[in-house]
Amino acid sequence: MQTNLADFIKDTPAGREAEAILRACMHCGFCLATCPTYQLLGDERDSPRGRIYLMKQVLEGQEVSARTQVHLDRCLTCRSCESTCPSGVRYGRLVDIGREVVDHQVGRSLRQTVFRAGLRKFLLSPRLFGLALGLGRLFRPLLPESLRRNVPPRHDPGAWPSARRTRRMLLLEGCVQPALTPSINAAAARVLDRAGISLEHVSEAGCCGAVSHHLGAQAEALARMRRNIDAWWPLLEAGAEGLVITASGCGAMVKDYGHLLAGDPGYAAKARRVADAARDIAEVVAQEWPRLRPLVQGGRLPVETLAFHAPCTLQHALKLKGGVETLLADLGVRLAPVADSHLCCGSAGTYAILQAELSQRLKANKLAALQAGKPQIILTANIGCLTHLQSGTDLPVRHWIELVDQALG
Repeated sequence: MQTNLADFIKDTPAGREAEAILRACMHCGFCLATCPTYQLLGDERDSPRGRIYLMKQVLEGQEVSARTQVHLDRCLTCRSCESTCPSGVRYGRLVDIGREVVDHQVGRSLRQTVFRAGLRKFLLSPRLFGLALGLGRLFRPLLPESLRRNVPPRHDPGAWPSARRTRRMLLLEGCVQPALTPSINAAAARVLDRAGISLEHVSEAGCCGAVSHHLGAQAEALARMRRNIDAWWPLLEAGAEGLVITASGCGAMVKDYGHLLAGDPGYAAKARRVADAARDIAEVVAQEWPRLRPLVQGGRLPVETLAFHAPCTLQHALKLKGGVETLLADLGVRLAPVADSHLCCGSAGTYAILQAELSQRLKANKLAALQAGKPQIILTANIGCLTHLQSGTDLPVRHWIELVDQALG
């Protein structure tokens, strides 16, 4: 694709990056078949190729309208198009650049600005979120069904193993996951303990930065990344083997630290090392599986058939498609086939809140595909997908590491 970027961005790092991405696009349209919003709306402006054309016009200095902003807002950033693209177009990074430019030129209404700022503050404050969740659980029986489905009951996380192992790894606990489902991280700690690895809390670390980044608060996102690096760095230097992440959405963000902080001389090198050290729990368990597999206790699992929803961040961003399914099959359970498994469930971070109508349609389609094989349980690998899907089904939806923990006894 030929480009002629406008002076305001042409010689900037973002401009040079955007130009390289635009030039890689061959207009083939393969991405249309795997784009969730195009499948729903049938409007090319709501497809990767259409949005690329819109962003090209913006970056070349053509007039920008609120309509362009709407089409970019509708993108889930699921990156399914990247898995399909034969030219390796880094669409996810391009849409980050395009959104930042469009938001700067078009702006947001006061209502949108206040709502987005409040959303960030609420989700990123463990105190506020925990208080709201506690109240929701207290009054859950009195809530309308539509609200009650979004308030998960509390589950006992079980014991956290003592730090007794020579091998150590760090844990990114996440923003909302410790309050919503503390059983996920506890299960991961027990599984790794059986593999001879102690999983350590790092209280000084916090949100990975994804919420701020995707809501357009770039300075806030970078500040959160730097704080996390400062918290993890001395422990990595002291011998921690890596950083374990049980939410694939957070993992995709941390893997981008090296790129997003490349222009910061004080953090560029550290960010690259942290990104290299970050590993989804699936990668760690797969590496340790020869040690763990003999410990699997036959007959301990209460399910024979399950369905696995692979989050977009796991299969398209982290490129770990198929790994969890292989581990689950080795437990002796039947994995029900899932049609269109590459398509997003509609959670996508704050997308379920900001684009509720589209999100609900995507959720309904995904649940129909997951439940078609008559599973007894649905498993996934990301807290956002888990809570989103659970709000639409009576089947239990859990993180896959919890089933492995159960199989190990």
